[in-house]
Amino acid sequence: MTAVLTRPPTVATRPARRRPPRRWRHRMTVLSFMAPALVGITVFFLYPLLSAIYFSFTRFDLLTTPQWVGLRNYIYLFTQDPNAQKAAWNTLWFVAILVPARMIAALLTAMLLVSLKRGGGFFRTIFYLPALAPPVAATIAFVFLFNPATGPVNGVLSWFGIDGPLWFDSPDWAKPSLVLLGTWAVGDLMVIFLAALLDVPKPLYEAASLDGASALQRFRYVTFPSLSPVLLFAGVTGVIQTLQYFTQAAVAASVASGVVTAGGGISSTFGYPEESTLTYPLHLYVAGFRYYDMGYANALAVVLFLVAFGVTMVLLRRFRDFAGGAR
Repeated sequence: MTAVLTRPPTVATRPARRRPPRRWRHRMTVLSFMAPALVGITVFFLYPLLSAIYFSFTRFDLLTTPQWVGLRNYIYLFTQDPNAQKAAWNTLWFVAILVPARMIAALLTAMLLVSLKRGGGFFRTIFYLPALAPPVAATIAFVFLFNPATGPVNGVLSWFGIDGPLWFDSPDWAKPSLVLLGTWAVGDLMVIFLAALLDVPKPLYEAASLDGASALQRFRYVTFPSLSPVLLFAGVTGVIQTLQYFTQAAVAASVASGVVTAGGGISSTFGYPEESTLTYPLHLYVAGFRYYDMGYANALAVVLFLVAFGVTMVLLRRFRDFAGGAR
């Protein structure tokens, strides 16, 4: 048989490469720009969340291999843990009281600054400065100011014949004292509300005044609808932050009790006095880093995440209905 020799196709006869469709190239371009964010979300959110869910079904002490225990951690949390109910109640109390108090204080302060004719910049700086104070230093200062024996607050009250309470040393006054601390440092929210108030169109106020609207009606029908997105943002972020309320409660309990732990391990005074300041994150921290029960601590963390997610969804829906009815 005679071999048939064939020449390779020339450049002119080679099939042309197909270029990827424009839509596919556009998707790949968008994905390349989103890649850093996707990697960050996966590494710092999805992986820790899935790991926490897995470890919540195990007995784990950081030293031995995790042992699968099923729903035992959750059963103990909801039926047997004596401190879980106290910690959850204290945290919900802070959410119900501290979040609205901070929003109202910040809004009133912003409205006061808007109404000032002179010295607005100076007073804005004065009201914002407390927000720059480190939480630990601010809490220590408040505990000393409200010291029932030597603090200046009770000293001033005594001038008017008022017998001041025990503040941070009283189970009935410890949480309200922390609320006072929270409303003192509202500079961050104040700036947001101030920007929103300055953005309200002045012709709307002028039209409402010509129609005979009172100050309360102008706030109800002009200011409030314009502030609705900002109020929603402040409410949602405030609830999420308060559900994680940790630093101020831990420092106040340690300083007020007179036993401050500095680099010597986990403080045994969390919740002082009488577990009145024991918040849910504090209880989680004690379970994980004092008793090394990481499986149970992860179960607490998963429940906290679900509660925060559920409360946020409810707030988004209810607030939109309420704001929609206000318009």
